Amino acid sequence: MYTAFAQVYDLLMADIDYQSWADHYIRLLRMCGQSIGEHCAECACGTGNLTIPLQLKGLKMTGIDLSGEMLEIAMAKARKAGVFIPFVLQNMCQITLSAPQDAVFCTCDGVNYLDRDSLRIFFSQAFRQLKPGGKLIFDLSTPYKLKQILGNSTLTRSEEHYAYIWENHWTEKNSCVRMALDIFVCNKQNTYTRVEEYQIQYAHDREIICQLLQLAGFQPPRFFHEMTLDPAADTDSRWHVVTIKP
Repeated sequence: MYTAFAQVYDLLMADIDYQSWADHYIRLLRMCGQSIGEHCAECACGTGNLTIPLQLKGLKMTGIDLSGEMLEIAMAKARKAGVFIPFVLQNMCQITLSAPQDAVFCTCDGVNYLDRDSLRIFFSQAFRQLKPGGKLIFDLSTPYKLKQILGNSTLTRSEEHYAYIWENHWTEKNSCVRMALDIFVCNKQNTYTRVEEYQIQYAHDREIICQLLQLAGFQPPRFFHEMTLDPAADTDSRWHVVTIKP
């Protein structure tokens, strides 16, 4: 996953307001009494679209991802932005950092790519990497979104420099959406390069998340609606979740 896709990822995500996402994560930290400027790690950081803004807002970031291709792009973008960020090639279920962290993030659906057993392992690993009082903050596409909105749908998009066909298939047995993307990117010769990408996103309900976080040792989590500090609802398309290591 994310090999050839790394080259087109930022093109497909160009309309995402990552500055607003970074502002929201800072807001969640401050809500927990976290000081800005402390050591934080972002799991599933991809090409650094949130890692770099968070560093520029005062956090001392480390970026973690399973894709070396994604991290190469992230490092180039960090150099261009004039910031130094360690980017580490690791599976987020096996993260091992050199020093305890004040906060661990997992952003942009990162936990949706983990099945239930992998999610349990990730929560336990994140707990080990945090200082006492450290925060685990993550977002995820909700079960409602994955089943009712994406579900068994086909999405298409055509822009000046790219087009895609995105097919989704919901599997009730495993509570997951299987995604097949055919992406066509215009190159310098005005021909199109085809990139095929296959992904699976798993739906995790609030009860399961609470159980797995408690099993890892965390305090009861708080769920927030979309990009606000309002309480979450079952019909939200995205939740932000905050929990603390005692």
